[in-house]
Amino acid sequence: MIVLNLKSYEKSFQKALYFVDIVSEVVEETGARIVVCPPSLFLKDAAERYSEIFAQHVDATSFGSHTGWLPAEALKLIKVKGSLVNHSEHKLKFEDVRAIVDLLHKNMLESMVCAADVAEAEKIAHLSPTYIAVEPPELIGSGKSVSKEKPELVSNSVKKIKSVNDKVSILCGAGVSNKRDVEKALQLGTDGVLLASAFVNSVDPKKFLQELVSAF
Repeated sequence: MIVLNLKSYEKSFQKALYFVDIVSEVVEETGARIVVCPPSLFLKDAAERYSEIFAQHVDATSFGSHTGWLPAEALKLIKVKGSLVNHSEHKLKFEDVRAIVDLLHKNMLESMVCAADVAEAEKIAHLSPTYIAVEPPELIGSGKSVSKEKPELVSNSVKKIKSVNDKVSILCGAGVSNKRDVEKALQLGTDGVLLASAFVNSVDPKKFLQELVSAF
């Protein structure tokens, strides 16, 4: 599994649907599972043309008088499949993480909760999210892959998560830049990777993505 977080890069606003179409082509060619997390402005349009769309963030609220908030029910309404939760660039209190995971699952949506370290990953595992993505914040956007720079963080997180809940799928992210990084992540026991800038800034994003998929 590959998860592409497009974040709020300028290119992501300029080319969000172009990136979604590239992913759709690669999935059709390879059968891989690839999730795209576009800026919220493009969620509805992206979900209309590709089925594996996640939000980058969702709030612990329902429909109502909540100015500026994004409810889980809204994602369901526009056929978005799930959401990232607790990314290091949008950190949340643990009780908010719990509430969001519950709301997502109540609405039959998938939850991908980010954890910065082993202790946080173990704590999050008790919430039974669909996925946990282990991402040390200091390596995000660095070009230095967590699977190479901190393999023990990945392997220890896998052990702790599985000891709590062996049904949770595990990804790792931060600095994932090439096929070797993905291969190493899989060897460490994860089910896939979460990445952002390496895809968005690649000269040929389709070729880049095809190379990553070939690691599976």
